[in-house]
Amino acid sequence: MRRKVFDMLASVGGVVIVIVLAVAGSLLLVGYNFANNYVRTQLAEQQITFPTAAAFAHPDGQEITKSMIPSVSQYAGQQLLTGAQAEVYANDFIAVHLHNIGGGKTYAQLSAAAMALPKGSPAYTAAEAKAQTVFQGTTLRGLLLEAYGFSLIAAIALWCAIAALCLAGVMAVLVGLGFAHAHRTGDDEELLPAHTSPGTLVTA
Repeated sequence: MRRKVFDMLASVGGVVIVIVLAVAGSLLLVGYNFANNYVRTQLAEQQITFPTAAAFAHPDGQEITKSMIPSVSQYAGQQLLTGAQAEVYANDFIAVHLHNIGGGKTYAQLSAAAMALPKGSPAYTAAEAKAQTVFQGTTLRGLLLEAYGFSLIAAIALWCAIAALCLAGVMAVLVGLGFAHAHRTGDDEELLPAHTSPGTLVTA
């Protein structure tokens, strides 16, 4: 095969790869922007605000426990708008309160215990109220963790987009070098030139 033909074919193939990587990177950026904006919009609608710094300075063991200080206090006074905030609020704030309210039991366990009590009795009313509180907290926690999951997917999409676009740039440079080399290569130059064996007589 002629060297020039090979260089042209390889360069054209490189152009295709550049286009594919550029399109993939662009689509990943679109996905990142959509997921990121969607998460922020949904979280903003919840109007959740972290307790103030003063509350973390004096944990009362009820609303604020000492276990919350290392993680939750970093967002003190802020509105919950990001996936990272949602994860911390769900796992280190709501989950702690749910454990304290339900004694470590799930909504299903608390509800079953309430149903076993005589309907209308004070014990049933208290148990059912506790079950409903845990249900609401568990639901909110699940929604926040879902938002965190989407934000994580958005972050992965962003890094993949950056990688794809960087690779597209590298390939574009290589393609340019390939076309330049093809332009400098003679039309008759072979890709693998034939070698004359030692002792072989070459005649004119």
